[in-house]
Parts: sequence; C-alpha cells; structure tokens
Amino acid sequence: MTGGPLGEWSWDAAHEKLTLSLKSGEGIGELNGAWGLSDISKVLDGLSAARLKRAFEGALDTVSCEIVLANGRSLSLIGGSSERGATGLIIEGAKHANSDEPGPTLSPVYQPIFEVTGEHIVGFEALARWDGAGLSAQRLEDTALASNMLIRACNALALWRDEGARDDLFVQVNLTGRDLADQGLPDLVSAMISGYGLSEGQLRLELTEQAALRDADGAVALAHALKETGARLVLDDFGSGHSSFLWLAHLPADSVKIDSSLIAEVEKPRVQTILRAITGLASDLGMGTVAEGVEDRAVLTLLAELGFTHVQGFALGRPQPARDALNLFA
Repeated sequence: MTGGPLGEWSWDAAHEKLTLSLKSGEGIGELNGAWGLSDISKVLDGLSAARLKRAFEGALDTVSCEIVLANGRSLSLIGGSSERGATGLIIEGAKHANSDEPGPTLSPVYQPIFEVTGEHIVGFEALARWDGAGLSAQRLEDTALASNMLIRACNALALWRDEGARDDLFVQVNLTGRDLADQGLPDLVSAMISGYGLSEGQLRLELTEQAALRDADGAVALAHALKETGARLVLDDFGSGHSSFLWLAHLPADSVKIDSSLIAEVEKPRVQTILRAITGLASDLGMGTVAEGVEDRAVLTLLAELGFTHVQGFALGRPQPARDALNLFA
C-alpha cells in the first residue's frame, strides 16, 4: 500500500499558528514550518483564514479539513482537537474533508466487547451518535461517516494508550455499502494505522453482506486491500438477511458477529444447534465469533459452551464516550 500519511500538522490555539511537517520527497516541502493563518491562506486556493480557524477550533475533538495548493493538488488535514490546540496527519486527497454547512455534531460512543467470560474487555465497537440540528445526520452518514468514525476511533485508541489504560485494545468501525465502493478507503485506513502507530488488528472494520450486494466482487477485492493495511475485518449481522455461506467463503474476515435476534433466543434448543454449527464453522476457518445484544449475564456460560469467543451487550457494558471509558480500567 502507498497510502501512508504525507506528514503531520499541529495547531497552536494560543498563538494561532499552524505548523506543517511534511516528509521529504513529497514535492511540497515549501509548506514546512510554522504559519500564521493569514500567511498560509495566501498560498492556498480559495481557503480563507477564517475557515481554517473554524476547522481547527469548531469541532469538539475531530478535525477534517481540505486544503488545495496553488497547483491544484488536494490534501486533507485530519486529526483531533482540544482546548489547547489540535494535531493530526496530512493525507492525499480531499474526499474526507468537512463542509462549511451547519449540521449535527458527531458524538461517537464506544460499547465494550468482552471475552466470552464477561470478565475482560478486549475492545470496543464505535457507534455514531448525533447532537444538535441542521443538516440531516443521514446526509452526513452518506458522505463522511466512515472517515469521521475512523478518525474518532484512532483518537480513542491513542487516548486510552496515552492515559495508560491499555495499548492492546481494538476498536471496530462500521462500513456501509457506499464505503465499500470507495477505492480510496484502504489508503485512508493505511494512513490512520501508520500515523497513529497502531498495531495490526487494533483497527477493525465491520461490514455486512447486505452492504456489499451492490458490487460483491468489488467489495471482496476492497476487503482484501483493507486487510493488507493491517486492519481486521468483522462480518456483521450474521444470521440475518441473506447470510450466504458463499460470502463467508470469499470474504477474508477475521471474526463473525452473530445477529442479536438469534442471541435473544439462545435458550431454544434449535437455536443452540444453529449457533453451535456457526461457531464451529467459524473456528475451523480461523475466525472468532461475537455474540451481540447480550441482555442477561446468566447466558454467558451457555454462550461459552456454544463456542463463542467474545460477547457484547447492555448486560455487560453500555456505549459511552471515549474519556468515560477510561473508568473501566481504573
């Protein structure tokens, strides 16, 4: 893969200085250094100092801003912001930049995923939540949800690592059918993993067969490209919809998440037979299995007997902001 970050950036809110540090050989070394907003806006195409400042200070904890150079080359600054400033990565392209339109604020939450015993947290699923009104959340979901959630997930992993919680946690981010048609997604994922110094498997991508039905061959090819970046793949909602075994055969998934509708009926003998067959097949394929929607801790022993490796649900842990999740490791 060639989609690593081009460099890094940082924003000093107190002095309103943007520092760009680009790798050698990228052909844009003239941008290196600390810039005042009025100065750098003069060398960019159609980007005002005011818009740059809004991008760095307007979001609660995520920045995604397009810059276009005088030669027409598009770059994106992505990363996280705080009261003191912001830092992040510089990547090629402008697909994942924010617009200036008002809209709801994306406030992701993270639901813990446990080993099947329910005793040890191994990771989280990132779930999108929206605050405020204005531009519809559906429109944001259609245009930039996955890229924004990827940034948030990496910020969360960095937070937990830097605060001394754990450095071996993973976060799972959901992909839509539109995401699976985006040929630039592997480059973005590669940039995230490289730029944040993540280990293989810390960033995991959930996808459903239903989302991939628009172009199954293209989705499988993209899935293989995503695996090459060091991400892992989770086949979501298995047991609902089509749940084709052919899809299971072709997708290079690392784990299968069993739909909550089946887990809700786990005490029925016929359902247990089905679940035992699925977990056995997954194990033979070298894949883990996640039971989602666990509402009662009393079924954990049964789920372990049926062959599940991981569980998540309200009985074990509710979705919560990344900083609140630190309390789980206190």
